[in-house]
Amino acid sequence: MILSIDTCLGASSVALVDGERVLAARSEPMTRGHQERIGVIAREVAVEAGVAFADLSRIGVTVGPGSFTGLRVGLAFAKGLATALSIPCVGVNTLESLAFATQGFVAAVLDARMGQIYLQVFADGVSLMAPDALDLGAAAARLAELYSGGPATLIGSGAPLLADVLGGARILTPAAPDPVAVARLAAARPAPAHSPRPLYLRAPYATLPAA
Repeated sequence: MILSIDTCLGASSVALVDGERVLAARSEPMTRGHQERIGVIAREVAVEAGVAFADLSRIGVTVGPGSFTGLRVGLAFAKGLATALSIPCVGVNTLESLAFATQGFVAAVLDARMGQIYLQVFADGVSLMAPDALDLGAAAARLAELYSGGPATLIGSGAPLLADVLGGARILTPAAPDPVAVARLAAARPAPAHSPRPLYLRAPYATLPAA
């Protein structure tokens, strides 16, 4: 039985999945306040499913890219719970979570601000590139290079920014990945040797105070 956690983007999301069955799932839209809500949501989902945390065999958690603060909240909660239960904690990249179960050519695109986007491209679930932080021009060129025709989907907050590159592509802008997708991806992976780490595609942006 897998508990999945996501706080990387615009929601706090949890799902409980047992094999092919989705026992319970919840996603609350929010851009801040993940730390106050994620534990509460996890407990409520467990109660709804009628299971105890002690019944879990694995935890899946998104590791980024995404909000620097948000992704650390989810990671800290997931790793702490996994340690307490002595079960594996499996990291899942946010972009592949967004693209999960979408067939054809899929580009997961997040608006990274400051003229950049986070991009990863898939064809029928197979990754065609590693997740990367690119300026818009470079991202458009990469997308055009990888596209070989057929149905196309752009998904994520940055999808509209690349809509002109693939005319006729389906545009989807969910606030966050489906937590069930996070659970499915975590279930398919071998137990890791180490705890998951944040996937930072660029350094945090911060301005030092004036002297």
